[in-house]
Amino acid sequence: MPWLKLLHIAALVIWCGSLLYLPALLSHALQLRKDAGFAQGSPPMPRYFYNSVATPAALLAIASGTLLFLLHGLMGGWLIFKLAAVVAMVAAHGCFGWLILRLEMGIYRGVKPANLLALLLAVAGILAVLGFVLAKPLDWS
Repeated sequence: MPWLKLLHIAALVIWCGSLLYLPALLSHALQLRKDAGFAQGSPPMPRYFYNSVATPAALLAIASGTLLFLLHGLMGGWLIFKLAAVVAMVAAHGCFGWLILRLEMGIYRGVKPANLLALLLAVAGILAVLGFVLAKPLDWS
């Protein structure tokens, strides 16, 4: 089933790109809110991108990866570490959603450092997934 692997890789590329783009969207939205000087609705782009691109890509990547695991019986020590890295990516994804909600509620305190920490977590997860998949250390199968 090469189409399933292709689907998984494509969804993963879109999700990883989204995790790298969301911090820029959040920073821009935060700057717009601070420059407005009065109460104004948050620009809809961060929420739209999060709900329409990032989250569906994440769900598709996780679902297709699970199917690959179940259908091909992939097993190995590297897979445990890869799944831990995916958990880091999911945590960063959730953090970006939380930051979007904070911006929409008008709570700006701590958004910038949390945005940077979520970006670092996402980058660490992305690089770890890439490293574990390409190197496949501890191949116990």
